[in-house]
Amino acid sequence: MKSSASGSASTPTSTSDANLTSPRFVTGSIMRHVAVMSSAGAVGLIAIFLVDLINLFYLSRLDNRAITAAVGFFSVIGFFQTSVCIGVTIGIAAVVGRTIGAGRRDDAKRIATSSLVFAAVLATLLGSGSSLVLGWLLGLLGALGETRGFALDYLRISVHALPFLAVGMACAALLRALGDARRSMNITLAGAAVVAILDPILIFWLHLDLQGAAISIFVSRMMMAAIGLHGVAVHHGMLGRFDARLFRSDAGAIGRIAAPSILTNLATPFGAAFVTHFMAPFGPMAVSGQAMVERLSPVAFGLVFGLTGAVGPILSQNYGAGRIDRVREGVRASLIFMLAAVLGAWALLALGQGLIIRMFSATGLAAEMVALFCTWLAPSFVFVGALFVANAAFNNLGYPLLSTAFSWGRATMGTIPFALWGSHYGAKSILIGQAAGSIIFGTLAALAAFAVTRRLDARHAQPVAPDANADLILAAPGGTAASPTIEHSTPI
Repeated sequence: MKSSASGSASTPTSTSDANLTSPRFVTGSIMRHVAVMSSAGAVGLIAIFLVDLINLFYLSRLDNRAITAAVGFFSVIGFFQTSVCIGVTIGIAAVVGRTIGAGRRDDAKRIATSSLVFAAVLATLLGSGSSLVLGWLLGLLGALGETRGFALDYLRISVHALPFLAVGMACAALLRALGDARRSMNITLAGAAVVAILDPILIFWLHLDLQGAAISIFVSRMMMAAIGLHGVAVHHGMLGRFDARLFRSDAGAIGRIAAPSILTNLATPFGAAFVTHFMAPFGPMAVSGQAMVERLSPVAFGLVFGLTGAVGPILSQNYGAGRIDRVREGVRASLIFMLAAVLGAWALLALGQGLIIRMFSATGLAAEMVALFCTWLAPSFVFVGALFVANAAFNNLGYPLLSTAFSWGRATMGTIPFALWGSHYGAKSILIGQAAGSIIFGTLAALAAFAVTRRLDARHAQPVAPDANADLILAAPGGTAASPTIEHSTPI
């Protein structure tokens, strides 16, 4: 990093340069940072999941339970693919956020460019590649007859839009790493707006049904990529020249965090796939009820779902700056914020369950499952939220394998035996068993997250102040900070 005294060429001349050389989260109120970033991240994530909820709403107007059940089946496959994209964005946000925190402007720009290429290539292989085995995948989930045909109609179009979703989400992660919560949020809001406008036109006016819903998804994801690239490249000037020679090392740095993060994020749809498999024998009404609960959950608890990606840059910037005291405070503030968010959402769900059931034309068993969730099972998201906060800490503080272990523990030991037990007593008992597993693993993950921060405290008995860290950056060979490595994954 050159001194400004060396001439105007080395002086930041744009907002983006100022953002890159002044890490936003190493000063100021941690709780405020958590609230602002989580709220913006939640709006962004809610917008992503709101797309599914909007689709479900319009498709439920067709009054065909086979179509509503198809939503439950193709959503599991879509959830797998989206979870991979989310895992990649966690790696991007952690690496770029740490680099920004260390004051390495040029490196951050180069890594940002490499990250978009990495995300696009991976999503193309995953999305278009899955089109070859869609029938087999739906068969594994238990989709049969007309329901299976409807799910195939949707997936044959939607899976090819995954690269656009990956680029849009990667841009959102880069904007969060810069502290630009508003533009990060706008990416997914634009995607949801497109679906809200196109769905009624394509589904009802043009009578395209599920294919119309898939087309609207495709267009919305293209819009997300376009708006994201504009914010990152044009407004912030965040993208540097693509360097093929360094792409392998950049992708490796991202991949070392993204790989366990992807595994971590795949745990949730893996568990959901088993739940869907156990639900299928109870008929389309049960699968429809589960689909409604799963589409409603991330929208109602958007603040909770937004914590993992939103808190990451806060923790990684302070970790890169050596502010371990603020890292510990960030974990604590995130848990407090999450608790308040869950209690507020629970109150709204309990009071509004009748309206929700009517909106989605739920009847019989499907309505009973939605009512059970809104009244009694919603509070279990306190423990889901604790797991999300712990995962953010593990991924950004050098223990990504712990995140993988706890998430897969919840998806396997915390889901399969409980759901299997519930399947002997009915569809509603499957949901109860799923919630019980979340309570166990969420509690254990939160305790482990505090153990990680205590270990970091022991390693950094004297926290490095931001100004002192800047001196380290200047003194380090090549102008890079001797910041803690984020790839460390030794278990506690």
